[in-house]
Amino acid sequence: MATITTFLEQLTRQTHKSEAEVIALAMEAGLRQLWREQVLARYLRGEISHAEAVETVGADWVELAERQHQAMREDLEWAKHQAPASSPTPGR
Repeated sequence: MATITTFLEQLTRQTHKSEAEVIALAMEAGLRQLWREQVLARYLRGEISHAEAVETVGADWVELAERQHQAMREDLEWAKHQAPASSPTPGR
C-alpha cells in the first residue's frame, strides 16, 4: 500500500513542483473539501438555505448531496421494513 511519502514523491516528480508546493496544494485542496462538506452538512440539517448552499459550493455539489441524502434515507427506510435475521439457536 502506498504511503503519504510515496504519494508526495510521485506528485513532485510528475508535476515538477517542489515538495513545499505540493504540500501547499494538498492543504488547499483538503481545506476546500472540508469546507464544502461542512456547508453541505449545514444545508442538509436545515441550518442554511438552498440558495446559500448553492451560492457557497455550487449547484452541482448541492444536487449531488441531495441525491446522496435521499438515497441514504431510502436505504434506511428499506432496512427498517426487513424481517430481523434469525440468530442460530445455541446447541444446534
